[in-house]
Amino acid sequence: MSSWTLISGGTVIDGTGSAAVQDCSVLVKDDTIEAVGTDVGDETVPRGDEIVRIDATGRTVMPGLIDAHCHTSFGEARTQEEQDLYTSHELRTLRSAWNVTKVLRAGVTGISDPGGSYFIGVGIREGIAEGLVQGPRMTTAGRFLSTFNGISDWYPTSVGCPESSIGKVVNTADEMVTEVRHQVKNGVDLIKIGDSPLGDYEAFSGDEIKAMSDAAHRLNKRITMHARGSNNIDSAVAAELDWIMHGNSMSDDTIERLADSQIPLAPALLLLGNLGEYGAAAGVPAGMRSAYSRLLDRTAECLNKAREAGVPIITGTDTGFAATPYGDWHARELELLMRYAGMSALEAIKAATHDCAVVLGDDNDVGSLAAGKGADIIVVDGDPLADIRALQDKARISTVMLRGEVQVFDDEVLSQRRPYDRAQTICPSEITYDVVFNGGSAIQPDPRDFDTNGDQELLGQLDELAHAASQEAS
Repeated sequence: MSSWTLISGGTVIDGTGSAAVQDCSVLVKDDTIEAVGTDVGDETVPRGDEIVRIDATGRTVMPGLIDAHCHTSFGEARTQEEQDLYTSHELRTLRSAWNVTKVLRAGVTGISDPGGSYFIGVGIREGIAEGLVQGPRMTTAGRFLSTFNGISDWYPTSVGCPESSIGKVVNTADEMVTEVRHQVKNGVDLIKIGDSPLGDYEAFSGDEIKAMSDAAHRLNKRITMHARGSNNIDSAVAAELDWIMHGNSMSDDTIERLADSQIPLAPALLLLGNLGEYGAAAGVPAGMRSAYSRLLDRTAECLNKAREAGVPIITGTDTGFAATPYGDWHARELELLMRYAGMSALEAIKAATHDCAVVLGDDNDVGSLAAGKGADIIVVDGDPLADIRALQDKARISTVMLRGEVQVFDDEVLSQRRPYDRAQTICPSEITYDVVFNGGSAIQPDPRDFDTNGDQELLGQLDELAHAASQEAS
């Protein structure tokens, strides 16, 4: 016998961009949507088959959200060293398994993990598929492919890029192709290229990116890239990558080429948005907060032009940092797309469901509510079209259905945090002679309280990128 679920009487947003339909019902058979409509009921359910009924009157029924940029093995790191060096890979795996359940609880029924430690993402994906771990549908990369100048080779040459880090250094085209083959052998769905951190130069040549793209596609895998600047985006488009992340600074010509290619762009605004707008709560210095906010403001000019030019924009959050913890802020990306890319609420929902389903692969026919689609559905108390922030409050997501099965969560248990081991701090400040004997303060002020004590190099780079974005957009 089949199992059935009837979600009745709600306002249905189907994810395709069509207008919401009131007093509408969704009928699910096993793991697939059987029918959607105002006249749908249980008449077609065979006698004797089990049926679960969910009354969605006064609520919104819509596809589960999809996050194209969720790093399952980042461990809510506060420092790069925590992300790369601390915590054994066995414990990282267990904590990552814990954290993906929090992602699902937030109404995110699909994620793509664009890189992280070891092949933890592969293990988590398989654990979810086998029912060992409660988590969303998932595709995953392995470690970022980086050069000495890319996004994940942070440490001095004497330290190098440890095997525990999120990146793998490859400095020649042959090394790059070999690493693509190695990662595919170990079960990844996609390859992640880590170009320059802020897009102010090119860490890879166009030919190198094309070599990696061709290698991935020959092996029937997808490939994406961290690309913040115009030249990075141009190389990604020329290499025919499957989607691109960020795009903070794009010339009009670059936007035109990106639109012509129809390669989706995942801006991943959340990390910058949280650091800029909410960073004071975590001690982020004012100068840094201002730099992040200015970069977002200038990115908005590019994103609005990209949307108007027809670039497909999808949602990704950079979840996994301390600034973007698991299960807390995924839906805020929709709010930020409305603010910085000029989307309507309906367009933002489409970007987070129907359009973003591309990152889950051809085997996952989800992202919209239509007959024959996979039954990944959420029921929301409230109207996201009137207030998109309704999706950010987990208490208002009354039902999460994944593959046709209503999920059960223990919210009290999931409220606990499972970060990676924190960095080893010997002393929080300097114990100097003057402090001890000449009347200095025994407790030094936290340097994060002072604008001038932030990372001046990073501040300068952020300002340069924001200026470039502003110049190219104008």
